Amino acid sequence: MSKPLIVILMGSKADLDHCTKIADACKGFGIETVLRIGSAHKTPEHAASILKEYEADDRPKVYITVAGRSNALSGFTDGYVSAPVIACPPPSESFGGADVFSSLRMPSGIAPAVVLEPFNAALLAAKIFGITNVEVREQVKASQKRAAEKILEDDASVR
Repeated sequence: MSKPLIVILMGSKADLDHCTKIADACKGFGIETVLRIGSAHKTPEHAASILKEYEADDRPKVYITVAGRSNALSGFTDGYVSAPVIACPPPSESFGGADVFSSLRMPSGIAPAVVLEPFNAALLAAKIFGITNVEVREQVKASQKRAAEKILEDDASVR
């Protein structure tokens, strides 16, 4: 079976810190990641060429898109690819969190998932791959076990 790939596509280099958190979490699940920059607004041809490059790769893929403000990148990506797309908009001080509205409102037939936390975006991608990839599924289970153990340790520490 081919090793899965997560393509993290950001709208600009300003999103790199957020994307690095996603990539680090993906690597924790043992999943290869690539980071790319392409804007649906400013460089649509370049963004399309990136997507075309990875669509030609027959490995199982999930795309994680990171774009703030007017998040055309997630819808653009979802309309271009057949693999799942997860929108993970970066935090925005001007919106008191993340600007999620343009990520949530998509036209009919365009359906990226929206996940705000970088780790959780990676977790969702890992769970998607885990449907058919035993190694990734075991990594997800191990992560869930660590999270549960942390809660139990924290509970014991406050008693």
